[in-house]
Amino acid sequence: MPTHWKVRPYFLTGGRTKTRRPLLVHTLVSVTRYDVVFAAGLTSEARTLYNNARTPSSVAELSARCDLPLGVTRVVIDDLAANDRMTIHDSRYGRDIPMLERLRDGLLRKLA
Repeated sequence: MPTHWKVRPYFLTGGRTKTRRPLLVHTLVSVTRYDVVFAAGLTSEARTLYNNARTPSSVAELSARCDLPLGVTRVVIDDLAANDRMTIHDSRYGRDIPMLERLRDGLLRKLA
């Protein structure tokens, strides 16, 4: 057996690839009430995500910081959120094209 091997992603998620709600790469998540006893009972991957989300972070940031595949990160975050251990913040702002265009136009006027 190799001295260093990684567990297959489907094993870490119980074979699941879908989440209950969309978790985009820029979706912010955070732990609002950190519980040391709860954290101790988590798998090492879930515990790492739980610990790192004490500061609001995007799904992509957590995935990179915890060295986990994005799909695994999404499923584990979704599980933690389903148990009210992690908050998924609203990410509708990323789809508000008119607001983003107004912001762009305002910045261009300031720079001109």
